[in-house]
Amino acid sequence: MLARVYSACLTGIEAALVAVEVDVTHGLPSFTTVGLPDAAVRESRERVRAALKNGGFTFPVERIIVNLAPADLRKEGASFDLPIALGILAATGAVKAEAVGDLVVLGELGLDGSLRPVRGVLPTALVAVRDGKRLLVPSANGAEAAVVDGLTVFGVESLSQVVAFLNRETVLDPVRSVEAAPCSSEDPVDFAEVRGQAHAKRAMEIAAAGAHHVILIGPPGSGKTLLSRRLPTILPPLTRAEAIEASVIWSVTGLLPRGQGLLHERPFRAPHHTVSDAGLIGGGASPHPGEVSLAHHGVLFLDELPEFHQHVLETLRQPLEDGVVTISRAGGSLTFPARVQLVAATNPCRRGCPSFEACVCTPPERQRYLGKISQPLLDRIDLHVEVPALAPEELIQAPDGESSVTIRERVVAARGRQLVRFARSRIRSNAQMGPRLIRRHCLLPPEGQRLLSLAVARLGLSARGHDRVLRVARTIADLEGKEAIRAEHVAEAIQYRSLDRWQVR
Repeated sequence: MLARVYSACLTGIEAALVAVEVDVTHGLPSFTTVGLPDAAVRESRERVRAALKNGGFTFPVERIIVNLAPADLRKEGASFDLPIALGILAATGAVKAEAVGDLVVLGELGLDGSLRPVRGVLPTALVAVRDGKRLLVPSANGAEAAVVDGLTVFGVESLSQVVAFLNRETVLDPVRSVEAAPCSSEDPVDFAEVRGQAHAKRAMEIAAAGAHHVILIGPPGSGKTLLSRRLPTILPPLTRAEAIEASVIWSVTGLLPRGQGLLHERPFRAPHHTVSDAGLIGGGASPHPGEVSLAHHGVLFLDELPEFHQHVLETLRQPLEDGVVTISRAGGSLTFPARVQLVAATNPCRRGCPSFEACVCTPPERQRYLGKISQPLLDRIDLHVEVPALAPEELIQAPDGESSVTIRERVVAARGRQLVRFARSRIRSNAQMGPRLIRRHCLLPPEGQRLLSLAVARLGLSARGHDRVLRVARTIADLEGKEAIRAEHVAEAIQYRSLDRWQVR
């Protein structure tokens, strides 16, 4: 007898429906799985056999063929255990075949018939609702799938419960979407805790307001990491669309917290400097998202930037410019979203001297150290901010800066002006403006034009660096609620090019 149960496989961060066809016929006992399965899928026959027997069902001692269609998509993971088991039960008459016709089924089976959570449920839920189907998943994945509007989701604990539900021996209530409040730590970070560094805090506010990339240059202990880890606290809250986009990536990689439907806070990723290029931007034989995609709609923090392998840093050029990562393999290419805000930190030199002016290293030593950061990469970073060592009196006195809540209010207001300005385009922040939009929205007064021309001549700014200054000036004006960019906005934006000023000394 032939039975068909629908499941799904992952291709990058997207899901595709898979028809699990099970044929049980007379012949020598065997269990064959076809349709480009990986090792985990082929091993499912042992888990399915044990789960059926331990769950009180009869495993057919016949010839069993499982076909995963379409056959040209590679099937990975243990999420096919449950649909294969249901296909066998439907083929042998233990489950009504018509009961599984409109269901998409995912789940890993334990040997006792219990169900374990799987990854990639959220993208599968999006495909299921698009095709007008219901979804049946382990209970631990129920909240994740239920966030998709218009989808009926059933959460189950065991194979026996699934069979009883399909045979209408029991009733299951659909999983309800519960919008949980963002989790608050007992010791939340806040910008009010940062001592001194008024210039750097101002730069971080500008970076948040325009979604600009920033690099912090200062000696050890000056507060670079402290500032970076507090940037998410002043960013605008995630919209629902952004939360779904980011959560899909975390779901595919298995990092979405169990029992949580969506990410409630912007991601913050801080990979170690030994990370590989595949770990940072994604890759592998079956390409998977990297750190830059896990930080989508959030912050990617690279501490000790010159310590990263140079070829790894160069792979960031495309993501920082385009907001996506394209990974090509012989079998095709995959595109992962990577709209991140980069925050990098570095010492001014290998010895970690207090500042460029007080550096005791020779020019060749400084060049060898900071020269690991290529000029094309620096051109893609809008703000170069010096974070000097704190004076003794600043270390002793209590922090007296503004709270993250206060700063966030100004940032949200500035982002709101940008949303109105770019309402007819697909971009959402000043940092994403292209040349055409820069010419339209970054008109300078005569004094501002003279300042910028002088900066280009003296600092040797590239065309991309020139545009970065204009974008930052536009954001500074937005923070002040000004429609027109003034000369002082341009002057402040030029001040945030410290590495350009250092290179010409």
